[in-house]
Amino acid sequence: MNSPASSRTNTTLLIVLAAVVAAFGFWFGARYANAPAQPKLASALLYPEPRAIPEFQLQQANGKPLTNADWRGRWNFVYFGYASCPDVCPTTLAELKSVWGELAKRGVQDKLRIDFVSVDPERDTPDALAKYVGFFSPDFVAATGTDAELAKLTRALGIVYSRTKKDDGSIEVDHSGSIVIVDPQGRLVGLFRPPFVARSLADDMVTLTGWR
Repeated sequence: MNSPASSRTNTTLLIVLAAVVAAFGFWFGARYANAPAQPKLASALLYPEPRAIPEFQLQQANGKPLTNADWRGRWNFVYFGYASCPDVCPTTLAELKSVWGELAKRGVQDKLRIDFVSVDPERDTPDALAKYVGFFSPDFVAATGTDAELAKLTRALGIVYSRTKKDDGSIEVDHSGSIVIVDPQGRLVGLFRPPFVARSLADDMVTLTGWR
């Protein structure tokens, strides 16, 4: 049989626990009550909350730097690959070329940008990179950087890549196939996973431009 003192102690603990739960519920509600509801998207995956991107500096094919500041003010769709990629990269860029044309028809190109970042900086010289990406669209941004900068950025964006030199001297490059989504505040907010369908990509990009 519980003593009166023990009963009072248990009651006190229950009251404290209830207060903690209520306080957490209030905090959680206050934090997310004003958060904009995620839009309905055909293929994009959005994270529950935006993620900050560390300061970085790459080099664009036109000689200008590419930094966090360049990813502010518009929606950014960033794909990591390399110019001598035999299949995945040209296929993806071809889809993005179709997307870009569709975005022009819908009058939203000025609200977006598409970046191709090479993870093969030794072979992808500025001239080679400019020609490769420019073949798909002169509007696409082409850039690369040192492995130190690339590693820092790709880790923050959830992208992986590797380069291996084979015995015959050839280089094999592996990389993630996702298209990263960066919002106009320069924050990582989600991604598109392959396979890509131009119409779905365009629909989602247009939806995002009207989201926030």
